[in-house]
Amino acid sequence: MSYCNAIEYMMPEERKALHKKYHDNFYGFPIEDDNELFGRLIMEINQAGLSWETILKKEATFRKAYHNFNIKKVAAYKEADRERLMNDAGIIRNRLKINAAVENAKTILALQKENGSFKKWIESNHPKTKDEWVKLFKKSFRFTGGEIVNEFLMSAGYLQGSHAESCPVYKKVLKAKPMWLKK
Repeated sequence: MSYCNAIEYMMPEERKALHKKYHDNFYGFPIEDDNELFGRLIMEINQAGLSWETILKKEATFRKAYHNFNIKKVAAYKEADRERLMNDAGIIRNRLKINAAVENAKTILALQKENGSFKKWIESNHPKTKDEWVKLFKKSFRFTGGEIVNEFLMSAGYLQGSHAESCPVYKKVLKAKPMWLKK
């Protein structure tokens, strides 16, 4: 069952609104801003082993804790920042995930320098199969296994599958994508 159908049929009303906002406005839509792409990567990494609902509930605190996903600021984090994050009950307090965020920010800065932006680096590697993307991300980033890479790229519009064709949001996502991504 697709994420689209799960929201519509399987969730109690009190949880639907949280998922619906993300599903209808963010999931699968292209992300233009490098900081937002980085933020999505942080959230996907932190979802590993947890429910997406847990991450959605903590998005605002993730944003605050990681300086609104500012790549330059996160790349400059020192040990005191990592400890601050380890003590922040508003996020997932996992040292491996926190260290991955900091190291991945440094990697993105290097990719920006080489390619102009993180987004352009992703675009320069498109299209790839899921397996090729996973191999590239594992070589380039920390804490990026198959499911994390798949969800990150689907949620940012680079891989197909974020919405079923029968989902009302499918056509909106397709319309929002640049022509080269529709192939």
